Amino acid sequence: MQQPEAGDNNRSLPSPCPSQASLTDVSFYTRRCITEDLSWSLVTVPPLMELCLQHIAHNFENNPILNNLLPEHQKKVVERLSTSLPLTVTANTVSHEEYWKRCCMERWQVCDVSNYGDSWKRMFFERHLENILKFFIPNTTDPEQVLELIPLCEGYVRKLEINQFLPPLQVDRKEEGHDLSDTEGEAEIGEVYKHHYNLKELITSLPHLEELHLIYDVKNCGMNFEWNLFNFTELDCSNLASAVKMCRNLKVFKLTRSKLDDDKIKLLARNLQHHPCLLELDLSHNLIRDHGAQALGKLISHSRLETLNLCNNQICHLGAQALAQGLAESSTLTSLNLRLNFVEDKGGEAIGRALLTNTSLKRLHLGSNNLSEPTAAVFSQVLAQNTSLTSINFSCNHLGLDGGKQLLAGLANNKTLTELDLRHAEVEQETDFLIHEIVWANREAVRLASLQHPSTELL
Repeated sequence: MQQPEAGDNNRSLPSPCPSQASLTDVSFYTRRCITEDLSWSLVTVPPLMELCLQHIAHNFENNPILNNLLPEHQKKVVERLSTSLPLTVTANTVSHEEYWKRCCMERWQVCDVSNYGDSWKRMFFERHLENILKFFIPNTTDPEQVLELIPLCEGYVRKLEINQFLPPLQVDRKEEGHDLSDTEGEAEIGEVYKHHYNLKELITSLPHLEELHLIYDVKNCGMNFEWNLFNFTELDCSNLASAVKMCRNLKVFKLTRSKLDDDKIKLLARNLQHHPCLLELDLSHNLIRDHGAQALGKLISHSRLETLNLCNNQICHLGAQALAQGLAESSTLTSLNLRLNFVEDKGGEAIGRALLTNTSLKRLHLGSNNLSEPTAAVFSQVLAQNTSLTSINFSCNHLGLDGGKQLLAGLANNKTLTELDLRHAEVEQETDFLIHEIVWANREAVRLASLQHPSTELL
């Protein structure tokens, strides 16, 4: 090193300490050696463990080794995983709920995890599968799109709610049917274009499926509206019936607003008889008449059904009588909903007589069935003898003044009925008030009993 010449006052020895400006520089305290690269710092160099975890997350699609890491390291990797990774990689590898929560929140605006057993992973796979089925177009969508998803979601799907089934796309009828006569061509082509996706292979491959809610409908069809878009065909019914029969763990089955008529319900009822697990059946808002109700009456007495909903169908007194016969033989049915039908007094009386011997039914809805005083007379006996009924709905009927008084007389010694709906039943106001007092007293007694015995189930 060149030394300063003697007598040279303008040159001085370099200071062994850094300047004051350097001391105020934050990077000075984080650099182990002062180099010419002032941007180099220990702060920007992550630990080797972090670098490894970043590498694992970055290459997770090619090498998913999550299960080989420690729990705390697994959590850090999962936090870095992209929600766009293929399900073939993450489905059976990532079980952390935080990851599936991110997947759900990024995909859907409304996410109520309480409807899915508080499991985000279950929510994701159920809704993902539902979306695929809602927009599946027969003869157009590749069936493998559904089948390849089965091994990934079979362990998590417990409920499916599908409120739309799209029919096949129609092609030019002139091209398809030019060799047929007009009548034959329209009949054959129309039949082909009505069928929907066959759920049999999917449903029978989901061992944990317990609830199935279906509506054969088309949403937002707009100017493309045609009545045949809403047909639930014989083939659809046959496929569905055999699928439900083979789904041995199914507990709740709902098929609503699907134009389900007598012929189709007969087929379904035959396949549902002696089902080992089915507890709830909802067939509301369909086209079921007396013959279909007769098939359901047999089903009630040959199954473990606890809840049957037939609201808003076309069941008359003959169908109600068949249901009453099944009710008399059933020891499991606890809820029957016949609201918005046409059972009238002959059907209402038959149901009432069945309840003189039935000891399982707790809730009965007969609202809007054109019932009058004869039905009230039979139910007066029911209220005096039956000790299992807790709720009856007679709203929007024509029970009249005498009918209300007979119900009041039957309630004199009843201690179990906690709800009796007589709105718009043409019952005298004073009678309605006295009935309300008795029902309220029964409800209060049940509440006090539940406080004294918390383990007892509320009626």
